[in-house]
Amino acid sequence: MPSFLSDGITIAYEVFGEGEPVLLIHGFGSSGFINWVATGWVEALNKAGYQAITIDDRGHGQSEKLYDPNDYYPTLMAADAERLLDHLGIERAFVIGYSMGARITAFLALKSPQRVRAAVLGGMGMNLINGLSDSREIIDGLNAEKLSDVSHPTGRQFRIFADHSKADRQALAACMSTSRQPMVIEDVRKIAMPVLVAVGEADDMAGSPEELARILPHGEAFVIPRRNHMLATGDAKFKEAAIAFLGKNALA
Repeated sequence: MPSFLSDGITIAYEVFGEGEPVLLIHGFGSSGFINWVATGWVEALNKAGYQAITIDDRGHGQSEKLYDPNDYYPTLMAADAERLLDHLGIERAFVIGYSMGARITAFLALKSPQRVRAAVLGGMGMNLINGLSDSREIIDGLNAEKLSDVSHPTGRQFRIFADHSKADRQALAACMSTSRQPMVIEDVRKIAMPVLVAVGEADDMAGSPEELARILPHGEAFVIPRRNHMLATGDAKFKEAAIAFLGKNALA
């Protein structure tokens, strides 16, 4: 994978196809390949005439691994995404994020609205504002000596995912400590570009998509039928809704 330096940190990325650029920001413990290539997103976007750009968040995939929790605030990861656009010479792009990637997308849209044409927040509803309460259990699960030592359901789920993807669990534990920083409601109201909030019908981690969409000045909600947080990622209806949203805002 190609890479570049973001404030001295090596960030890996890939570019697929041609057309209007869509930056894809993956979720916690994942990677650009796992979240967007393996699930068919890159193929679907290319077929729809878009250029797909994947980034491996710091501490993930082939990007540099960091072990200080202070290196993982969403504002810092949003800055990595913006510097990737700079590196590629892209002035403005559509941005799609999932879960942690959606939080990063929201902070990017808040800090640098001129860079984001429209955004899709997947797997992230009102908990963008409310936060989540199981970070300690996930960190303990990642730091446990072996899977059999992990009893908390969410901690066990993330440990299995990290083991399956051969992730650096120490880096992920540092990331989990700070990457879930909530966004205050006053800042959410400042995100002025169109935003699609897409959450699985059975997702118990994201919070309400409808409530978040009502707070956003130009938000709309999409409920992904019969999907939980993990299974919604590559859902065909999610892809269709997101690509239709991009098309509507490309015309605008």
